[in-house]
Amino acid sequence: MRLLVGTSGWQYRDWRGPFYPDRLPQARWLEHYADHFPTVEVNNSFYRLPEAAVFTAWAERTPPGFVIAAKASRYLTHIKRLRDPAEPVARFVDRARCLGGKRGPVLLQLPPDLPVATAALDETLGHFPTGWRVAVEPRHPSWWCEETYAVLERHGAALCLADRRGPITPLRRTADWGYVRFHEGRAQPAPGYGEQALDTWARRMAGLFPADEDVYAYFNNDARACAVRDARAFARRATGAGALRSA
Repeated sequence: MRLLVGTSGWQYRDWRGPFYPDRLPQARWLEHYADHFPTVEVNNSFYRLPEAAVFTAWAERTPPGFVIAAKASRYLTHIKRLRDPAEPVARFVDRARCLGGKRGPVLLQLPPDLPVATAALDETLGHFPTGWRVAVEPRHPSWWCEETYAVLERHGAALCLADRRGPITPLRRTADWGYVRFHEGRAQPAPGYGEQALDTWARRMAGLFPADEDVYAYFNNDARACAVRDARAFARRATGAGALRSA
């Protein structure tokens, strides 16, 4: 598989020193990040959807081949709770398309208190343009059912495989590409991941996705710069095992 490994965001104060040089201005952090990773998952688009010019600037500041995944606005997922999705999806798409060739998947992270609503999800996914990759991260256990998987498969959307001290979603493949999020490991210092966990995930992914499919993996355990360390380690271990092909 073609594996792209990065982190969920890049603007964390405690990354200065462990990752960012002490004297590097924060305004240049994205460029430094893109020198070390092939992809990033943008989280601030969830809290407040940036203007189109911000998406354009991210694309211009990163090198050719860099991939930017963007988390959909919480207005769609947490306030509207997938109801009447046409306008919020259209607004997000209108701005995210400014990433141009750098545009990667869109992440829909659903609220933990939102039970299964496959009709609403079906309608929401139907408003994204053809060819856009959308990953869905449900967090209420009622979503783990065949009806959910059928909706995702129909739209070519990926079930986000999420980990928090072990898998918290079924290891189910619903598209010809994959999306994985690492929220918290069991290693010390917390919230890091240990070698055994990273090796296990590399084997899982190799077993789920054929060699010709893209898989995006993001580490969201940003405290203490664990995400940077673990993303690097995972990319090395996955490609070193011979089962995966790094981007």
